[in-house]
Amino acid sequence: MAWGRRSLGLIIAALMAWLLGTPEALSASSIKDDETVLFFPTSAYLDHGATAWAVPIHGWIFEPEEDSIWRTAVVEQMLRSLELGREAVGEDLFRQRAAMFLVDNERGKRLEVRIGGREFTLPASEPNGHFTGTLHIGRDELEEDPSGAWVPVESVMGAGDRRRFAGMVRFLPPEGVSVVSDIDDTIKDSNVADKQELLANTFMRDFRAVPGMAGQYGRWAAAGAAFHYVSASPWQLFPALSSFLDEKGFPRGTVHLKTFRLKDRTFFDLFTSSEAYKIAMIEALLGAYPGRKFLLVGDSTEKDPEIYGAIARRYPTQVKHIFIRNPSQGDQDRERFRTAFGEIPEGRWTVFRDPAELGSFGFETDQ
Repeated sequence: MAWGRRSLGLIIAALMAWLLGTPEALSASSIKDDETVLFFPTSAYLDHGATAWAVPIHGWIFEPEEDSIWRTAVVEQMLRSLELGREAVGEDLFRQRAAMFLVDNERGKRLEVRIGGREFTLPASEPNGHFTGTLHIGRDELEEDPSGAWVPVESVMGAGDRRRFAGMVRFLPPEGVSVVSDIDDTIKDSNVADKQELLANTFMRDFRAVPGMAGQYGRWAAAGAAFHYVSASPWQLFPALSSFLDEKGFPRGTVHLKTFRLKDRTFFDLFTSSEAYKIAMIEALLGAYPGRKFLLVGDSTEKDPEIYGAIARRYPTQVKHIFIRNPSQGDQDRERFRTAFGEIPEGRWTVFRDPAELGSFGFETDQ
């Protein structure tokens, strides 16, 4: 099927010109009435002296541009150029999901946040509108031990501004079991191997859960596991993915996605290989929680076996088990898995098709 590269190239050129020509604040300023703050779920960890909680905060400041005639025209052209079809419900979904890629990112904004009864000012937001900062709260400063709890974090707005932007941070104990889960083709049917189908499933169709995975994750969560969703999907899809996780009954967890700007790339680069990115994100989790045991759950459609195998060899005492969903379940992948998991005992990795095969296997801390 034709991709309409020439038309899409013109769209991207227009987007870049608009983005480059948009005035961006170079100094800190307050959040304006037409700007939105979106918090991403993170997890706090005890510092190595166990005297204070390190609390990562991550979010995004942007202007939706909902009434922009220019944006509407670009979305229409994009829909035609990608040739993804004209399904009735799909067209509405496309407009909704594509809109997050066309927002006006707010650079140089300083946000004040409140968590645990204390207020902090975060570093200024970056050119992509994202703000990050790690707060440190002494354990003796808290009236109650927050270990294991999800604690709200919210913006502190200016005088007269009654808006409330809020997110959640989980104060994760230094010991226990964490599940690191991929999203596409692991818990959500995406068909990554077929790029045309991948784009259709991402922008035009309701997200479909892999049967049985929410129930399996729910059983692990009931047994005490924490969850970290690490994916090559861009942050612009966070609202849709967050709704998917909630609606399909997946346990709440931290979310780790990929930074993507149309100013730097095109839609064809949305789901390019993210091996280095995923390794860095998972290693950051392992470093923050050296006393926790990790289950790594992915699929065989891209590089999860190789990524997880490399991590397990580097962190043999922390990576407890690897689970790979293999939709084809064919013998042709057998040699690939043996290579990917070389030097890792066979009892510490499992290839499955039906989540019912997993049961509670791999969760018990004495294995």
